[in-house]
Amino acid sequence: MSDYFEIDFFGVETAKSGDAITLRYCVNGQQKIHIVDGGYIDTGAQIQEHLSKYYDSPIFIDNIVLTHPDQDHANGLRFILENYTVGTLWMHRPWLYASQIINRFETYNSVNALVSELKKNYAAVAELERIAEDRGISIREPFQGTTIGAFTVLAPTKSRYLDLLVNSNKTPQAIQENSLDSVMGVFSIALEAARNFFAAMWGEEVFPASGTSNENEMSVVQYAYLNNKHILLTGDAGRDALNEAADYAPYVGWLPPGIDFIQVPHHGGRHNVSTEILDRIIGLRLSESPSNYTCSAVCSSAKADKDHPRKVVKRAFIHRGAHFAETESNTVRFAVGISRSGWSALPQAEYPMEMEEI
Repeated sequence: MSDYFEIDFFGVETAKSGDAITLRYCVNGQQKIHIVDGGYIDTGAQIQEHLSKYYDSPIFIDNIVLTHPDQDHANGLRFILENYTVGTLWMHRPWLYASQIINRFETYNSVNALVSELKKNYAAVAELERIAEDRGISIREPFQGTTIGAFTVLAPTKSRYLDLLVNSNKTPQAIQENSLDSVMGVFSIALEAARNFFAAMWGEEVFPASGTSNENEMSVVQYAYLNNKHILLTGDAGRDALNEAADYAPYVGWLPPGIDFIQVPHHGGRHNVSTEILDRIIGLRLSESPSNYTCSAVCSSAKADKDHPRKVVKRAFIHRGAHFAETESNTVRFAVGISRSGWSALPQAEYPMEMEEI
């Protein structure tokens, strides 16, 4: 059997965007199925239907990766864990590190109490743990350098993950101290959605100074080299995670800039990327619209989600020669070495002639 790979991004269609990705690949005659995130509760059944129709009705899933604890990534994986034989579930479980971080919380002196609180605050992850343990599925931690089939984890490191965990809005201390900040954060998002756009010339891009949430920065960033293609899956990773991934990339044989396929982080959120990090990963901006594409970029963005992808993010990827595709209500596929009847190529996304005000 010749080597191949295929990656499917599901059109998780709700009022908000979600992430669900299935992969099938063959290396040296060994075929594996790899699932990254599962969208919302209803997405699990959609994944099963897709696997039955296009992946030859498998009963065994080699690896499942939860990139981070948000419900739009986690909840659909319940169905998969309950209905398939699974080799390994890869995810971070914050409560495993309670004894290592308890001295960083003023209000906690009991490890057991902190474990209980973390399980409550990361309920989606705790439920996946329960199902996996009930079914005898191995659970492992995806930190930098971990190999997951053909993929290697580029981020996060354990030390950065623990720092993010301590400072997360989901940790007990952060919830107690930052309750006002949380309210203001919602208010800021509402204001941001109402901002105006302004016309911009080719190559212009302006990103906010602030980054994304700590939960997004926890995202597992995975890299693989398959069929002579460099593949980067980012989850909802932010700028720090992407820089950490780029720092580690040479150790696994990838020398950025230059990528063949990339997942657009966080549904095209503008707090996740910047001019500098895209220069580092993809390459510098081109002087004009290219006639040939340098890479493929897929954005998991629901059609009903009017805030994603951000115009400046779409512009920035296209500036660097990327073929930009959005899932909306469709499944978007990227493959080499294997064909699929009835599927056709997507046209390049329309280039936005304006972007958001800061």
